Amino acid sequence: MGNAQAEDEVALFERDMKEFWIQFKISYGTEQNNQTSALRDLCKETLEALSEKWSKKLKEEDPMIDKIHEYNNEILQQSKYVAEKEEQLLEIKSKLNQEEEQQKNLTDSIQELKEELMKKMEIKSSKNKAAKEKVEQVSKIKTLFQEHLALEMRRIPDEQLQFIFRHIDHKDPDKPYMCTLSINEQGDYEVTSCTPPLDCIAELQLKLRETNNFSAFVANIRKAFTTLSYKQSA
Repeated sequence: MGNAQAEDEVALFERDMKEFWIQFKISYGTEQNNQTSALRDLCKETLEALSEKWSKKLKEEDPMIDKIHEYNNEILQQSKYVAEKEEQLLEIKSKLNQEEEQQKNLTDSIQELKEELMKKMEIKSSKNKAAKEKVEQVSKIKTLFQEHLALEMRRIPDEQLQFIFRHIDHKDPDKPYMCTLSINEQGDYEVTSCTPPLDCIAELQLKLRETNNFSAFVANIRKAFTTLSYKQSA
């Protein structure tokens, strides 16, 4: 009888335990559902609040964004302006460099012309000196030729010297035989006229230039005129 009572108590305990777990599960499940629902509602409210907050914030920042775009456009325009000015500056520098180069070339050309002019002046001075010496040489022998060879010398226009030979034609001693001589730009003797013409005049002129022997030239001219006179008289 004691054993039966103990078994009944155990069975009762087991039944009570089952009922407790059933009630616990029911209570726990309801609480879980309530918590989940509350959490969902809280999340929804939080999201709505955040959405409204950020929407308001974005609306507030729209003017700032527009301002930023405006600043960016202004910076872009300034950059283009600076780039254009830099390009213009490079063009100006290039032109200045070209002008400096042209100025340098012009200065060099002027210097070359000055040097060339100085050389020409030196050459001209030297030629003038040589011409003067030649004229003096002619003047020195003028008297000698006049006295011994019946030769007359005249200075005629264009810096020319005319020689008039007489006592060549034995039939007409006063008949003139003339030869005109000048000094050209190169400083050389040049026969500009010969009356009557002599076939050998070019040869005599060349010999005068080579030897610079003026006395021999005058003597050879007189000799050529004399030979020509004999041929014409024959």
